[in-house]
This record gives sequence, structure tokens and C-alpha cells, in this order.
Amino acid sequence: MIIAEIAQAHDGSLGIAHSYIDALAAAGVDAIKFQMHIAAAESSVHEPFRVPLHYQDATRFDYWKRMEFTPGQWRGLKKHCEEKNLEFICSPFSNAAVDILETLEIKKYKIGSGEITNHLLLEKIAATKKPVLLSSGLSTWKELDDAVEIFTSKNIECAVMQCTSVYPAAPEQWGLNIIAQIKQRYNTIVGYSDHSGDIYACLAAAALGAEIFEFHAAFDKKMYGPDSTSSITVNEIKKLTGGIRQIQNALQHPVEKNNIQNLQSLKNMFEKSLALNQSLTKGTVIVFEHLEGKKPKGCGIAAEDYKQIIGKKLSFDKLQWDFLEERDID
Repeated sequence: MIIAEIAQAHDGSLGIAHSYIDALAAAGVDAIKFQMHIAAAESSVHEPFRVPLHYQDATRFDYWKRMEFTPGQWRGLKKHCEEKNLEFICSPFSNAAVDILETLEIKKYKIGSGEITNHLLLEKIAATKKPVLLSSGLSTWKELDDAVEIFTSKNIECAVMQCTSVYPAAPEQWGLNIIAQIKQRYNTIVGYSDHSGDIYACLAAAALGAEIFEFHAAFDKKMYGPDSTSSITVNEIKKLTGGIRQIQNALQHPVEKNNIQNLQSLKNMFEKSLALNQSLTKGTVIVFEHLEGKKPKGCGIAAEDYKQIIGKKLSFDKLQWDFLEERDID
């Protein structure tokens, strides 16, 4: 599953939110993810800004308030996604948001890294019995263990997403090694939630066996908002989705190294036969410096067998660049 996260890239505009759905549908993603923020339920005036956004909002609480949509507007966004054959996914940041999402009959929940220790929310989601995608960016192993246990103890499908909560994340912070560790530790589907602002981290994660991919989307990285610099553009997303699918196709079709029957004609074309790099007379003792490999293979002695004729004598005079055959060797 390839998930493009709009999050707050709509900047509180319902029209822009809908325009993202149209654009991302054409980019080849499987799902679009929003974040449902209900300021009164999840925040307070004491919450600091992660990224300074003081142009419109005096406090982070004010910012979340401006990001809110009504239940009816959320229903319209979900309907638009479905019309574009995209799954609507949304991260709740309060129990109140879960209540609204349940009325929308969403198929699964995405849980952000900051909610890993919010067991109140995790238990609320677990009570729905729906599958979850669990981001791990802000958690220790112990905290992640406890969160995963809440779901697995109830036989709820729980995919764990390797995530680095740095915006944007540099290559040395991607934590690609953790993908295999998550797989071994929880024996579950592993995903990669990216904040790098480029396509390479998800491509690398695909090659390492990740099966779910999430990244922030933006029309332009210069757009106003906290996630713009860690997002990728719609054109980049189209390239990324194609790359992920090609990598996964390759991983599903392992190649047997010894199975080269269909390459035989190319082998004969590209591989070489032994030739002389200078004219030599009958009786000359052949040394390494007399020899050259020339295309194609099959015009006498194979180049790989050159050691068999070193130290032997020529049976005939030979011209420069003539191929060597068995009958030419005494």
C-alpha cells in the first residue's frame, strides 16, 4: 500500500483538500491520509509550535482549530477519495476524533508516533477491532512493545511503520536497519513512514522489504505549513510510486543465477575467442603477451582457455589478429 499523506497541507481549506485528492489520484497512490484534529479535545494554549507559524495563528491551539473540518465535510472528502478509487485513511489525535471516524466507517486507523504512549487513545481504537498502522518514530522499543501488545493481545492486525520524527530527516537518520528489526521482533507487516522530503528513503525501504509506504505530499515545498520541507511534490510522487512497484515486482521474481539458457545467443556474441595481437611464425612459443580476446565466441579456442596454450608452439604461420584454433597449436 502506498499512502500519500495530505495531513495539514490543505492549510484549513476544504477546496485545497479536495484538489489534493484529484492530483494524488493521478500520481498512482493507493490511499490518501488525512489527520483529524479537534483542538479542544487534543490540545491547549500551552502547546508549543513545532515549526513557527505565527502569521495566522497566535497559538498552536489556534492552528489546530483552523485545521478542523465538520463531520459532513469529512464525509465529503472520504466520498471523493472513494470516487477516485483511493482508500480514505485518517489519523485521529483524540478519542473524539475516533468517534467521528467511526461514523465514516473507515477501514483502518493510522496512529501517529506521538500517540504511542497515549494508551487511552490506543484502547479506544482497539475497541473498534479494525486494523491499525502504527508509526514508531517517537518511541523506545519498550514503548512500542507496549503499544503493539494492546492490539495483538486482542488479535487485531497491527502493521508497524519505521519512522523518523525529524522534519526533514537526513539519510543518516532514516533508520533503514530498523525495518528488519521490526519484522523480526513482531513478525508483522512492516511499513515505512517517511519525512525525508525526497523519494530515495521509500525506494530503499522497498528494497529492504517494507510493504506499506507513507509520505507527506505537497503541491510545492515552499507552501506555508509545518510539513512542507519534509514533503514530496505530486510529480515526485508519480515517480516514486512507479519505482516502488518495480522494486516490489523484482523482489517477487527472484532470479536463478545458473539459469542462463535464454542468454546463450548474447553469450556467444559478447564473449571472446583467442587471437594473436601480432604476426608469428611456425614454431614460435606462445606467451601471454602474444594473445588477445576477440568477439565472437566460437571462432576457435575460447578466451577463458588461454592458459592451455601458454608455452606451446605454433603449428603454422599466423597473421596479426588471426583467431587461434586447436589445429594451430603443436
